[in-house]
Amino acid sequence: MQGRTPDNTVWLVIKRTLGANREYSYYISNAPVSTRLKLFVWLSGVRWAIEQCFEEAKSELGMDHYEVRKYPGWNHHMLTCMLAHFFLWHLNIKLGKKSTVYYAVAA
Repeated sequence: MQGRTPDNTVWLVIKRTLGANREYSYYISNAPVSTRLKLFVWLSGVRWAIEQCFEEAKSELGMDHYEVRKYPGWNHHMLTCMLAHFFLWHLNIKLGKKSTVYYAVAA
């Protein structure tokens, strides 16, 4: 398979900030050609929220402390951490907390 190109088309997406100090960020997407620009821009913004969820769940909820041998166990651990993260995030909003730091959950 060496020397062959991938079958799927990928896009290099480059974003820049507006203003005097322009900052550029880039990533690769495999969105289909038929994707509307408005949807594509929205999905590229959702990417930040997903990365933030993983970062907070790893540092505060132990998402990266799993010891499993099979996929169902790993999947269960990831889902439990994400649900705990969503619950704490929702609780912070409901109680009007401005901090995003959670208390560590003891297993």
